[in-house]
Amino acid sequence: MPLLTRLHKNSRAQIVLGLIFGICFGFLLQKGGVTDFNVIEGQLLLTNFTVLKLMLSAVMVGMIGFHVLKHFGFVRSHAADGTIGSNVIGGLIFGVGFALLGYCPGTVAGAAGAGALDALFGGMTGLLVGAGFFADLYPSLKPVLMKWPFPAVTVPEFLKMNTWVTIVILEAAMGGVLVLLGLYGF
Repeated sequence: MPLLTRLHKNSRAQIVLGLIFGICFGFLLQKGGVTDFNVIEGQLLLTNFTVLKLMLSAVMVGMIGFHVLKHFGFVRSHAADGTIGSNVIGGLIFGVGFALLGYCPGTVAGAAGAGALDALFGGMTGLLVGAGFFADLYPSLKPVLMKWPFPAVTVPEFLKMNTWVTIVILEAAMGGVLVLLGLYGF
């Protein structure tokens, strides 16, 4: 039985791998400097582009890596249908949390792991309390969350272009942004 097939059937291994990759992700966020409140604030004020540079680099590597793995049959796309209602409610929850604390969920976990007390007590507590409130309110919110559905459409499907052509164009655009940020001293 191939390794990936065994992993799909072993939920304990999936949890352990998820934990390991999560720790690695947090470590890389911290090493990249994006778990620092001042760096995040600088990005929001458009004075420090560390977050943008890290995210663009990650998207560039991830996009190529995912599609190479997909090409060889190791992964499949799981694009899901969405709704405008869930995007608006999710965006509001995310935005309120970000505005109150200055961290997104990934960076708050990384900052807490690095010892930032505001992230540990304010952020992690906020994540848990917010998740609890959302779970309690979900039955009442469900009608709004399900409003205005839209189908799952990938970028190449939306543009009606070959996947690899789309990737080359997007990679060039993101690489261009990174070069411009470097040229202008950001």
